[in-house]
Amino acid sequence: MSGETHDAVITEPSTEDGSELWRIARDSRSLDLNSSYAYLLWCRDFADTSAVALVDGRPVGFVIGFVRPAAPDTVVVWQIAVDGGQRGKGLAAKLLDHLLDRLAPRGVRHLETTITADNAASIALFSALGRRRGAPVRRADLFAADHFPDEHAAEDLYRIGPLAPVPALV
Repeated sequence: MSGETHDAVITEPSTEDGSELWRIARDSRSLDLNSSYAYLLWCRDFADTSAVALVDGRPVGFVIGFVRPAAPDTVVVWQIAVDGGQRGKGLAAKLLDHLLDRLAPRGVRHLETTITADNAASIALFSALGRRRGAPVRRADLFAADHFPDEHAAEDLYRIGPLAPVPALV
């Protein structure tokens, strides 16, 4: 199943996309950069709970996630990013909607993600998702800064749901 936005086609990622996902994450300068190996594994083992946006066959955005083993009605969004030249076109929202629409038949009705308090763009993106899907957005403390062994900021948990489908455009 794929969806289109602007010139982008949204579909499941493949291992051939892994290195580009790593590049997009690196170039974002805001995401925690995982190893290139991790993005390859993600595209192999979690493709069904992730999505990639392609323009002319090249990845320009992605969302990677997994269904929580202890809560099979919940997808956890690990990372979402869009190439600089594609920002401001609503592509991140389209990636999230595509992923949620794909997972709804599996019973996924909630989304969780973690966001640092200073990441206004992500807070706005996920708050808008809640409004679009008619779902409450709840924030809770999750990982305090002292949980991390490095200089990482605290990560707040955002839980959105239960999710309604996006209304079809007439």
